[in-house]
Amino acid sequence: MDKKTSPLLLAHVDIGLLFLRVAGSFMLFYVHGLPKVLHYAHELKQIEDPFGFGPQLSLWAAILAEFVCPLLIAAGLFTRLACLPIVGVLLIAMFAVHPDWSIAEGQFGWLLLVIFMSIAICGPGRWRIAWSGERRAMHAL
Repeated sequence: MDKKTSPLLLAHVDIGLLFLRVAGSFMLFYVHGLPKVLHYAHELKQIEDPFGFGPQLSLWAAILAEFVCPLLIAAGLFTRLACLPIVGVLLIAMFAVHPDWSIAEGQFGWLLLVIFMSIAICGPGRWRIAWSGERRAMHAL
């Protein structure tokens, strides 16, 4: 930490990262992840399979990225790692599944991509649930 960095500024950054993590995770979880889990059979019939891996594998990948990873990110656990499947699914959605969408039509996906790329770059901030192994690793730095 730079000695010129104000503790108040750091607190604001941590509050901003907490808000970004929780709000972005909630939106992805509620709009995409939860419906896939609650209506699994229906989603299995509807999901696109752009790479031919089969609808079941495609749906499980989407559930991981849209249901499991947002929970980890909201809690601040394995945050950067948990952003990777989300970013992957969003890029596949925007470039392989819906390449004909304009920015306006795909704005929710693009905004989610901005949110989760920002979290992946910045990390979770200090306000998070810390796994004991992370604490030990943080003290070692």
